[in-house]
Amino acid sequence: MQKMTRTYFDWAATTPPFPEIKDIIAQAPFGNPSSRHREGKEARQELETARRRCAAVLGVRPEQLIFTSGGTESNASVLQSLIVRNGTAAHSAAGLLYGAAEHPSVRENAEILKRLNIPCLPILPERDGTVSVEAILHTLEQARERNISVRMLALMAVNNETGAVTDLSAITQAVRKLPGPAIHIHTDLVQTTGKVPFSIKDSGVDSAAISAHKLGGPRGIGLLYLKRPISLLTRGGEQEWGLRPGTENVAGALALAYCLERLAAKDTLEAHYEQAARRMERLISELHQLGGCTLIPQDREPRDRRFSPYILQAAFPGIPGEVMVRSLDDSGIAISTGSACSTGKTERPVLKAMGIDADTAFCAVRFSQGWDTTDEDIETLLGAIKTIRNFL
Repeated sequence: MQKMTRTYFDWAATTPPFPEIKDIIAQAPFGNPSSRHREGKEARQELETARRRCAAVLGVRPEQLIFTSGGTESNASVLQSLIVRNGTAAHSAAGLLYGAAEHPSVRENAEILKRLNIPCLPILPERDGTVSVEAILHTLEQARERNISVRMLALMAVNNETGAVTDLSAITQAVRKLPGPAIHIHTDLVQTTGKVPFSIKDSGVDSAAISAHKLGGPRGIGLLYLKRPISLLTRGGEQEWGLRPGTENVAGALALAYCLERLAAKDTLEAHYEQAARRMERLISELHQLGGCTLIPQDREPRDRRFSPYILQAAFPGIPGEVMVRSLDDSGIAISTGSACSTGKTERPVLKAMGIDADTAFCAVRFSQGWDTTDEDIETLLGAIKTIRNFL
């Protein structure tokens, strides 16, 4: 991958694309995969080849993967399926449980469902941002007391703002043991795939969302994993088994397959993970020594398995987060205050759900690294933070 002239620490927002992506897109067949002529058949063949390649890396069956426009659409499609379920079912309204610290594509869709009288209950995270089995069971008990039939649970595997890792395997096992109707378990893998070891099959989840532009790929292409077909809200043509109508993005699918093969293969992923953990260890250790820096959560250790080594949330008391972002940008370093999808909003829902006080949240910023980050980048970042902190 070509090295950037600036120092980039906003990989959780988007990643620099692999240079090969341009050639993959340029060489992709232009035909409509639904057409029956030669150009259409060539496009269909390449689309299905891309699907099989993605499935092989992820350890699932090709027919369980649906190409979408990205993580937001994949998340929204699954949550909005409750509208279809409630519109056709004779029983009581099927409810949703979701993490209070989820990405906006989950939180905001939960708000839409509420306005449609579909019961939705948030699950509060622990102080460290993780979601515990106990918290889920407690929220399920609250739902039962209110006569809510919970039929879906949505939890992200790695939080996009704090890097907190949720033990989905333990949660799935606990939920599967509960009496009553089966609960569909959905997870957002946008900050997980290609970065943090995770097996879709072993986790036991029913659906999952993946986005290419967090993997060195183009925007506008992603995956929705479905263990088994469900009724989705969107209707149109019969593309993607009728679950995601619209002419398929063949070029994007081929690019996504390439990125998954580059980053999500077991050996490569583990090597990059260890390198990221080593760089994060240095960043956290030196921020501790620097003083005037509050990690979020405060008890995060340099090598902490509760968190992805690719994401760190920290606050510099007395320096508003937006000021730190602009100051580092002027120094040639890109960071963010949190999710790019929440830019422009003053409130930090994820930090609020964790119980972080408003003053600390106001000064919080997110550092996110990637597989192409270097030790020199960490050194540059630390030097700039020290200069800015002393000046301000």
